[in-house]
Amino acid sequence: MAKILLIETATQVCSVALSINGKIVSVKEESGQNLHASNLTLFIEEVMQSAALTYPDLDAVAVSKGPGSYTGLRIGVSTAKGLCYALEKPLIGIETLRMMAAGFMTENLDYSGLICPMIDARRMEVYTSIYNASLDVLEPTSAKIIDETSFSDTLSQHQVTFIGDGAAKCAATLVSANAEFNGGNFNSSKYMCALADKAYQSGSFEDVAYFEPFYLKDFVVTQSKSKV
Repeated sequence: MAKILLIETATQVCSVALSINGKIVSVKEESGQNLHASNLTLFIEEVMQSAALTYPDLDAVAVSKGPGSYTGLRIGVSTAKGLCYALEKPLIGIETLRMMAAGFMTENLDYSGLICPMIDARRMEVYTSIYNASLDVLEPTSAKIIDETSFSDTLSQHQVTFIGDGAAKCAATLVSANAEFNGGNFNSSKYMCALADKAYQSGSFEDVAYFEPFYLKDFVVTQSKSKV
């Protein structure tokens, strides 16, 4: 009966959940800017107490590995790795976009179209991929600058539902009878549950010493142009 701590910090949502035997027993999450550093460890403590578990009771820790916010991913992954080191427990890495697609399918069991999760990468750029209803990857993860021609071939043949915090800004650009936009929060750790449990059962673990987030793009520090 696997007990897995689930951590999602790839976007502005700071989310922690606990699953036991493939079922969510506790969730704590909040959305807002710069929440992860101050709230993540508190949320972890809350879900552990809610489930009446101690840290040694855990069988594994799963973390959303990206792409997404550089700072959010760094905080989430470093926290997960620290727990795994201290507890000598295995680490599970979950692709963030796959988690989002899994979340959409969890809430829309009869859906048969394609799912395009999008994470905002500023301006008209998004981190995105395309999955079918069985969560098979049809288009691999990439950073795209969205314009009127984006996904045109796919939209000409398939119904596509766009989800995530990057989808709303694309609605006015991706105009098609086959395009739908769902504003639900699918960056929730509870949607990692089935993926993490499957990874645990198959022994698909990360190397704790060398595991790094999937940033997709290098972090760039920009200098202010203002003169002092």
